[in-house]
Amino acid sequence: MESTAQSAPVSKASLWTGRTISGLVVLFMVFDGVMKLMRVQQVIDATIRLGFPVTSIVGIGITLLVCTALYAIPYTSILGAILLTGYLGGATAAQVRAGSPAFETVFPIIFGVLAWLGVFLREPRLRALIPLRS
Repeated sequence: MESTAQSAPVSKASLWTGRTISGLVVLFMVFDGVMKLMRVQQVIDATIRLGFPVTSIVGIGITLLVCTALYAIPYTSILGAILLTGYLGGATAAQVRAGSPAFETVFPIIFGVLAWLGVFLREPRLRALIPLRS
């Protein structure tokens, strides 16, 4: 059933702030995904340190790039944010399990928050679902 309530329009400043934050998230995620596909030595070392088999690197990279592509497309950005949240939650869990330093553990959480902030600032339908003020 569709709602007949109209979403409040997003201000130009909010729209561009959201686009900028989302763009930075996309750039980092694409960089990370491509590094996994290229099997860069630092990625291989980190994957081993986290306890994953080296054979999983390419699959993880493809998964990240697909989730990021969905996030980057305005029509599917909320689905992409949900999928990136799952991906980044797994990254956080892997860091905790490996006993990584605090920054490495919190880093995926920060990117998850930035991913949602970027969508929230540019998507009026999400603002209607999650009103931060009454």
